[in-house]
Amino acid sequence: MSGKHDNQGKIKSYASQAGGWGALKGSLKHVVKNRGITRSMLTLLRVNQPEGFDCPSCAWPDPKDASSFEFCENGAKAVSFEATAKRVTPDFFAKHTVTWLNQQTDHWLEDQGRLTDPMRYNPTTDHYEPIAWDDAFREIAQQLQALDSPDQAIFYTSGRASNEAAFLYQLFVRMYGTNNMPDCSNMCHESSGEALSESIGIGKGTVRLDDFEHADAIFVIGQNPGTNHPRMLSELEKASRRGAEIVTLNPLRERGLEQFTHPQHVMPMLKNSATSISSLYLQVTLGGDLAALKGIIKHVLEAESTYPGKVLDHEFIREHTAGFEELVRDIENTSWESIEIQSGLSREQLLRAADIYVKSKRVIICWAMGLTQHKHAVPTIQQVVNLLLLRGNLGKPGAGACPVRGHSNVQGDRTVGITERPKPAFLDKLAEVFEFEPPRGHGHDVVGAIEGMLEPADSPTRCRFFLGLGGNFVAASPDTDRVSEAMNRCDMTVHISTKLNRSHVVHGKNALILPCLGRTERDEQASGPQRVSVEDSMSQVHLSHGKNPPANANLRSECAIIAGLSKATFGDRYKIDWDALIADYDRIRDLIAMVLPGIYSDFNKRVHTPGGFYLGNSAAELKFETANGKANFVAAAIPDLTLPAGQLRLQTLRSHDQFNTTVYDMDDRYRGIYGTRHVVLMNAEDLAERGLTDGDMLNITSHTIEEQGEQRHVSGFRAVTFDMPRGCAAGYFPELNPLVSYKSFADRSRTPLSKFIPITVEKMP
Repeated sequence: MSGKHDNQGKIKSYASQAGGWGALKGSLKHVVKNRGITRSMLTLLRVNQPEGFDCPSCAWPDPKDASSFEFCENGAKAVSFEATAKRVTPDFFAKHTVTWLNQQTDHWLEDQGRLTDPMRYNPTTDHYEPIAWDDAFREIAQQLQALDSPDQAIFYTSGRASNEAAFLYQLFVRMYGTNNMPDCSNMCHESSGEALSESIGIGKGTVRLDDFEHADAIFVIGQNPGTNHPRMLSELEKASRRGAEIVTLNPLRERGLEQFTHPQHVMPMLKNSATSISSLYLQVTLGGDLAALKGIIKHVLEAESTYPGKVLDHEFIREHTAGFEELVRDIENTSWESIEIQSGLSREQLLRAADIYVKSKRVIICWAMGLTQHKHAVPTIQQVVNLLLLRGNLGKPGAGACPVRGHSNVQGDRTVGITERPKPAFLDKLAEVFEFEPPRGHGHDVVGAIEGMLEPADSPTRCRFFLGLGGNFVAASPDTDRVSEAMNRCDMTVHISTKLNRSHVVHGKNALILPCLGRTERDEQASGPQRVSVEDSMSQVHLSHGKNPPANANLRSECAIIAGLSKATFGDRYKIDWDALIADYDRIRDLIAMVLPGIYSDFNKRVHTPGGFYLGNSAAELKFETANGKANFVAAAIPDLTLPAGQLRLQTLRSHDQFNTTVYDMDDRYRGIYGTRHVVLMNAEDLAERGLTDGDMLNITSHTIEEQGEQRHVSGFRAVTFDMPRGCAAGYFPELNPLVSYKSFADRSRTPLSKFIPITVEKMP
């Protein structure tokens, strides 16, 4: 992988709670580093406020009674990183060749500051050079028009894009003639959407934020909110304080799931007191969640046998579900031996979890990528639904399914049409409203896009053009070396971005960077300042209004860039006044309401009310839009995850100073790792068994199940002892992405297997 290795750093235990003074210090550090205290605090006071902007970090919803400080440590980092005073100007690119830039770390690249001007790669000089906006649009349009087929183009989307930008983007792409729209969902919660759609008829979670106030128990499975969704910790803290049970299933001992102090609560801060979070912490082995969930279900069914009619909600099951008898037979035929072996948990441990579930009238189950990035992710998540259905934990306050999305509008982008598999009804409305025939075939997801770009040069279906609306495709995708090769093979790569990143320096034969406004900045158009809308992880849609001056006068909004591309590509072919849409984003929202009349009716009226509006959720209303009109119990066998002797199962994860591929700093405070990201966390006995000691430098080799004999290698990673089950290991992405084969992905959802990578390790000579 490109980029210099960091130094060995230092490892020291972290005994303090999550949040607290450490979070406050971490926030201030980045505020001072990037912009200065006064201006940054004014910006932070507008985060997640009714007349402010939506945090560009995670998608956790805002409470109705939002405080003046409705942000977390990672939100403060994200805002300060975007609102930085640093600039990447044409002079910067004149000083550095792209070859040299590609040798720098991901952290260094993004830390250089905000992009200011459109840039075009010059292969003769190996430099990016300035280009006028209209010239950039013209070059892109010419490249698109020169392709033999629209399906030779890839159009990627990051979850950062607003609803308005995403809607225009999908319209542009479909008018061009393809559904090749991979997005970041393909790499995170695609498995959730697949599982939930079959089980309950909608690919979204069923809970709202208020439900956390009424839950008797909250199960947190395969999720580390302390690093990835820190504002969630305040809800878990409140639940724990009022006596709700919190059950955690996670291979690693994570500080945020053990103890937390809210850094905005004065008395706990002054007393340095913490709230215990997890009532029960089960360290399931990597990939063992399906077996663990079946074990909990088995206990629940056994309790029903002991106390007939006292445990299950038979009325709910009879009226609202299908497949119960098949599930019961499957569970009865599943042995405790297989459950214990594959989950890494004992029958007694799972009984404790089941007891908490049974005694709780209202239960929420949360999960994230610890469940979604496995070969058997879809049936695992369906076991979550099975467990909820047994006691009617859908459609009532304080209960339901809660997939916790990672990026601030990744769910909204899907709602307004960003998908490679559009529904016929959506395409029918596009055709009706815009008077064109959209493509009907399924397009490429992330894995398909990589495959398409790697096809032989003479293949008529090889993908030759890549456009990214936000994100960092090269760093986010699996199999870094293959993805880099794929991008290099493109005739043109284009990125709409706020900051410099790896994808700009791993480029096609021709390459352009189109700099855009950030979430924190004023978007002035012909009718005045504009607002954009976003959808949070619980289907609440609200406005975001940046107030900071743009980082540079030459920046354009994402909506304006997409409109410029459309005008250059289509000319007068379609009856759309792109300039009028950009002049007033209310007109874009009117079009969204026309295409999605059921959920977005009166869009402008509702979204301009304080706090926005709730899109609704059919399953939460016990209306199941499945083929049989019922919520479906789904039986699934426990997979045998046994690896050959000597192999470990590796997962990639974020550090605490990181959001997605953006690395804010080189520390991971809660795990006690400072100044380095080139580490592999391992159980102490696994180290000893291999003749290794803490601090040894390692070579790591992955062994792809799908490609017999295929191996991938990285080197220079420091062994660090960590509390996790035997046979498991962990390290950071994107540094370890070269080990993840793009051919290894979840059944049905095609999500890369970043949480189950068979590896061997050896000490470097």
